[in-house]
Amino acid sequence: MAAESGADGSSSRAGSTVLRGIDLDTVTIPELQARMRRGDLTSSQLTLAYLQRVKTVDPKINAVLRTSPTALSQALASDVRHRLGKVRGPLDGIPVLLKDNVNTRDMPTTAGSLALAGSPPTTDADLVTRLRAAGAVILGKANMSEWANFRAAKPTSGWSAVGGQTHNPYVLDRNPCGSSSGSAAALAASLAQVAIGTETDGSIVCPAGMNGVVGHKPSLGLVSQSGVVPISAEQDTAGPMARNVIDTALTLSVISGADTAGTDAAFGLTAATQPAGLRGKRIGLWRLPSLGPDVDALMTRTASRLRAAGAQVIEVTPPYQARLAELEFPALLSEFHRDIDTYLSSRNGPRDLAALIEFNRTHPAEQTCFSGQELFELALAAPSTTDPRYQAMRAELDDLSRRSIDETMAAHHLDAIASPTNPPAWTTDCSRGDNDVIPSSTPAAVSGYPSLSVPAGFVGELPVGLLLMSGNHQDARLLALGAAVEQRLDAWRAPRYLPSLPSGTAG
Repeated sequence: MAAESGADGSSSRAGSTVLRGIDLDTVTIPELQARMRRGDLTSSQLTLAYLQRVKTVDPKINAVLRTSPTALSQALASDVRHRLGKVRGPLDGIPVLLKDNVNTRDMPTTAGSLALAGSPPTTDADLVTRLRAAGAVILGKANMSEWANFRAAKPTSGWSAVGGQTHNPYVLDRNPCGSSSGSAAALAASLAQVAIGTETDGSIVCPAGMNGVVGHKPSLGLVSQSGVVPISAEQDTAGPMARNVIDTALTLSVISGADTAGTDAAFGLTAATQPAGLRGKRIGLWRLPSLGPDVDALMTRTASRLRAAGAQVIEVTPPYQARLAELEFPALLSEFHRDIDTYLSSRNGPRDLAALIEFNRTHPAEQTCFSGQELFELALAAPSTTDPRYQAMRAELDDLSRRSIDETMAAHHLDAIASPTNPPAWTTDCSRGDNDVIPSSTPAAVSGYPSLSVPAGFVGELPVGLLLMSGNHQDARLLALGAAVEQRLDAWRAPRYLPSLPSGTAG
């Protein structure tokens, strides 16, 4: 689906003319703000450049559903604040894309489903209210895996009935991973400075890894989930995504808010801006050889580079993974039924899960990539969250997932656990669905602890991320460590939009 341009899009100039001397692929928010302070750059110029890139680049990858009709007026208001010295913070004038399950009062919010494609929500999500108050330019909405990949037993990541299929910018027939697929692919293609994703298990960090960008899944509760289409209140969180750690940290500071982030966030921003290095850091490497020999070889090279920078890398295997995999899905079914019914009751369209299932049965456009809605049907029949069977599952999940991380870190005196974020991107195929379940995200996702994916390198043309996990509400320290790892690995490179891999190429 081609991006729907807002009123601003038609008047945009080529990015190369309005941003002479600025490389959108590599520029950071602090560098942009420094230019705005000097008067070398305006938010209007920056916003126009990104709108133009959406028009010219997005048709290759199909990551942006629509641009905001008020994007330019938001930028002009930021320009006035900059001239008057009334800048609201580091995101003032910075273009941000939102995943299309984040409520916006002035644009549709669909979770990729035609069932929600009518009138927009009546209010913004809390995190959008924070972004607007900070002066960020809400550039538009990104495509996503429909219902955040919680509809069919064999979904195809990056596909939605509303937006069609998003493509991986590195190799276009490869998958972007889900469900924050559009947010990650748009960042890889430099269609916005930062983006917002959401995760229940893997949906921020896997797209970040597979598209060669940075994604942070915050500690549960650090970012308000109000106004975000849910799967599970016990695991859901929105989080920041960017092309570098500092922009990710700055965005977290805004969407979490100083009242919840406190001094730990301030520490994290300082450390992410000026990473202290890796000397003396203890990192546990969970190799996950099931992701293939090429990924394992990349992890060996990554460990060598971290050791050369002074870190101690100790191989670990967090316990309880088989039991977590056994319990998580049944618990999510019960939680989804509860939480999606509550959300749907606030929107025009199907008012509960049963009505949503019927909508999908009677709308053929909802079946053009994959036809199933087995997860919806299982959720409808799942035990209530008041059922003792469910409550015992969730209690065991919470206990084992936290112990998985806490015991591993304590046993080896670790600063973080690291693992590969993703395998090389698989070929997108609606008839087959997604290729892999990615196990590395589960301990942090189920426990509610923070995780961060930074680019680790490539298998052939395909990016692979390094996933860092740490203890509860250690987001700032994790971002600081991530900034030091990012600086050492220096693994990012711009996509080439290859149509496919040459025959015999790795990946």
